[in-house]
This record gives sequence, C-alpha cells and structure tokens, in this order.
Amino acid sequence: MSNEELYKLRFPIGTFQMPNEVTEAQIQEWITIIETLPQRLKATVKDFTEVEWNSPYRPGGWTNKQLVHHILDSHINSYIRFKWALTEDEPMIKAYEEAEWALLKDYEETPVELSLQLLDLFHQRWIFVLKNLDKGQLQRGFIHPESKKRVGLIENIGVYAWHSDHHLAHIQGFKKRQEKN
Repeated sequence: MSNEELYKLRFPIGTFQMPNEVTEAQIQEWITIIETLPQRLKATVKDFTEVEWNSPYRPGGWTNKQLVHHILDSHINSYIRFKWALTEDEPMIKAYEEAEWALLKDYEETPVELSLQLLDLFHQRWIFVLKNLDKGQLQRGFIHPESKKRVGLIENIGVYAWHSDHHLAHIQGFKKRQEKN
C-alpha cells in the first residue's frame, strides 16, 4: 500500500482546517454534526459482528471497538474543557494519552453497546451546552498544555465536528472495504 493510500485511510476526510472567518451558520452546522453523530454511528455499526468489532478499522489502527470507546472518551474530555473555559479564565487543560487509554482493559472488555448508549445520552447533554452558548461565551478559550496554544471554544466546536466525521469515516471506510471482500 502506498503512503498516499495509507494517509487516506488515516485521514479519510483530511485534517481539520479552521476557517479564517466563522459564521453563526458554520457554528450551527458544526453543532448539528456533533449532535447527529450518535445516530449516524449507530446506523453504521448496527449489524457489526464480533469479528468486525475486533478488527482494525485500518492497517495499524485501533479496532472498531477501541475507536468507539475513544470517541466517547475524547468527547467527554472536550466537554470538560468547555466547562473549564466557561468557568475559569483561560485555563490550562489536562491532556491525556489517548493511545494509552485505548490499551486499558475497559476498551477491550466493556461492551461497545455501553459506549454507544452513553455517547447518545452524553451528546444530548453536551449539545444543550453548545446550543446555549452566547456570543461572549463563544469567545472564551483554554490553553493546551502541549502546544501552549490558546484554543477558542468556536475552534473547539469545529475540531469536534471534524473529529465526529473523521472517526465515522474511518468506520464507514472499514465497512465498505469489508463489503468488497
């Protein structure tokens, strides 16, 4: 497999690019992408077998099961970062070792249905927060400890809309490749 093919498997929708100018319509589109992820994800994996759950979504990647658990963990971390940014002045957030989290027993042993259910319920709560941010709150942000870069809440909404579609595309791509075989 060529480097270009491997890159496409790793980044099926490309990398996140923050627009120079973000409109209210763009923010609402991003929120809708985040809001609909649980349903879109459930529809994509509804007929997965145990073999498919335990198969890597791409060569060298996590299993589909690890990926679903990762999506939940990542989105919960993002929600907490939003809450910090809304209640503290430019807080330094806590990073986490997502690759290490994927190796923990819960990623292997927790039924994936549990994470799908929790993702659905959790997103309902997160979307309530996102839809009720006022213009002042949208201007708030946090500091990432690794890059020392300020991340605004608007940018983080965009990142997590991308994150939602990025990982959904991983699973959809896996499914398409399985159907061809």
